[in-house]
Amino acid sequence: MTLVAGVDSSTQSCKVVVRDAETGTLVREGRAAHPDGTEVHPDAWESALDAAVAEAGGLDDVAAVAVGGQQHGMVCLDESGKVVRPALLWNDTRSAGAAGDLIEELGGGEAGRQAWVDAVGLVPVASFTVTKLRWLADNEPDNAGRTAAVCLPHDYLSWKLAGSPGLDALFTDRGDASGTGYWSAATGEYRTDLLVRGLGHEAVVPRVLAPAESGGTTPGGALIGPGTGDNAAAALGLAARPGDVVLSIGTSGVASAVAEVPAADASGAVAGFADATGRFLPLVATLNAARVLDAMARILGVDHAELSRLALSAPAGAGGLALVPYFEGERTPDKPDSTGALHGMRLSTSTPAHLARAAVEGLLCGLADGLDALVAQGARVERVFLVGGGARSEAVRRLAPAVLGRPVLVPPPGEYVADGAARQAAWVLTGAAEAPTWEREGTEAYDAEPTPFVRERYAEARDLTVAQPQV
Repeated sequence: MTLVAGVDSSTQSCKVVVRDAETGTLVREGRAAHPDGTEVHPDAWESALDAAVAEAGGLDDVAAVAVGGQQHGMVCLDESGKVVRPALLWNDTRSAGAAGDLIEELGGGEAGRQAWVDAVGLVPVASFTVTKLRWLADNEPDNAGRTAAVCLPHDYLSWKLAGSPGLDALFTDRGDASGTGYWSAATGEYRTDLLVRGLGHEAVVPRVLAPAESGGTTPGGALIGPGTGDNAAAALGLAARPGDVVLSIGTSGVASAVAEVPAADASGAVAGFADATGRFLPLVATLNAARVLDAMARILGVDHAELSRLALSAPAGAGGLALVPYFEGERTPDKPDSTGALHGMRLSTSTPAHLARAAVEGLLCGLADGLDALVAQGARVERVFLVGGGARSEAVRRLAPAVLGRPVLVPPPGEYVADGAARQAAWVLTGAAEAPTWEREGTEAYDAEPTPFVRERYAEARDLTVAQPQV
């Protein structure tokens, strides 16, 4: 049996799976926690990777490994390869002002947004790496000046697996590079002028590998795959194909579609990302997803099973009660300073059941808006997959088809990002034109009568949401 390993270095933890390269059968696995916060030193990721690998039985018998990781995080290295400062993560919104400045500098307003879309397929928001680099240049010029190389979380861990062989040995893939704001999925090239516009000077950036190209080897001789961002890795783990849309409910909420052509949305709602197969992955992301359920469960003093039971006991639309779940600000729509809000409270709706229903429907309405945005950009929707920790909620699974207005498929719970990375590692071993096929059983189909009035009420409440002053 030939073994491969896949890593998921997410916001919250590091997971490692070891699988049979031919069949995908799980052999062993391990995990370790990451620290909380929107600013984390990359050393913590390396320590968690070491711990997760050890729990998974090590990599000595593994023929290839690949890393899937949280996107956009800003990892700055000095000339000697030392980390300059803790990484700013995708969900750190302090660079919202920098995003506005970058748009203004390319023409401002619609013209500025279109210029960015033409250049790199996306409009800067606080999540993207280029805005974090501008924040660094504006607020920590000494650290910006010390920065000799810029990479992403998954790039950093891949480089560490290879033994940190030098800045010129950094590598990445199309999927993660496409979320930086200075690499174009449409052209396959870096825009170093935009990197300079962010950081203030040139820096080493990782070379972009082909989907099945190896970037090096571990000290034990295992090939290291190019890796990719978490959303592209999840799509690979699901074996998503053109016409598939993946709705992921994790720390963030993501709607992404496998497509044959890149997206170019000047509104900024849809980011024109690449995927891990040579295709494209137009994507809409929100900051608020599974934690909306966590927050409401905490407010009501119940566990998630009881939250689901309460939500399913209330009527569709929660009697007009609508939750706009912008608890951490929001990325899509671009409202980094907004807060969550409840609209339509009456004595009759001031019950745990109505609050639970409004939380689940508010979460799903945000994903439904993302699905609509993908369709508006030409995405073909033949199958909708619902994945992530939030998909374990019975209420989410049962209410999703009603809110989305279409059936959904729910694969069995799994580590799809780590599995996608493992599948990529197996692909690197074969060097074939397509990734190997791994059979997966247990996908469930959910359908329900559509409830368009829920989304109409949510839209009314959503459009009332404004930025809140910072105190």
